[in-house]
Amino acid sequence: MNIVSTASDLMQDFKTGYLTLASPRSMFISQVIGTAFGCVISPCVFWLFYKAFDDLGNPDGAYPAPYAIVFRSMALLGVQGFSALPKDCLLLCYVFFGAAILINLIRDVAGKKAGKFIPIPMAMAIPFYLGPYFAIDMCVGSLILFVWERVNKAKADAFGPAVASGLICGDGIWTLPSSILALAGVKPPICMKFLSRATNDKVDNFLSG
Repeated sequence: MNIVSTASDLMQDFKTGYLTLASPRSMFISQVIGTAFGCVISPCVFWLFYKAFDDLGNPDGAYPAPYAIVFRSMALLGVQGFSALPKDCLLLCYVFFGAAILINLIRDVAGKKAGKFIPIPMAMAIPFYLGPYFAIDMCVGSLILFVWERVNKAKADAFGPAVASGLICGDGIWTLPSSILALAGVKPPICMKFLSRATNDKVDNFLSG
């Protein structure tokens, strides 16, 4: 599976290079160099995360490692069968699968004017897969883009994808300085955490004395 995924990424890069009139040879050489660097950088980054964060891989932590959870669930499902799934899990899968197809059909039939107000099932599924923090980032980014389009639609259409890509990359790159600060024992002056209603009530009762 990893080989197929890597080959798919490589073909996508070659297609991008073809569209931008880049040299196939330079693309291949850059892929080789990037792979060589990745063999060194990836273990170092993993070691940095492993040493800096005690809850690495914890589903309730800051870095839940969603791919690890998915592959573990697939392994359990392959060994134990459908009995490893929670109650009514298959029923929910069938319902949401049908709902996704129905929503996509409605988007296609409704046309561009009405279709832009119908949510995309794939986009709605991402927060369930990666966690709520991603949904908050997407919501804030969408609001910024909405206001930007109202102010200057031409510039928003031209620079919106580039700005969004930069923000996404910046969010990912910040994890490295964050890991270094965690190893150094530096703690932020303020933290924000979202609690469930029940936990929030307990905290309020505790604070109220």
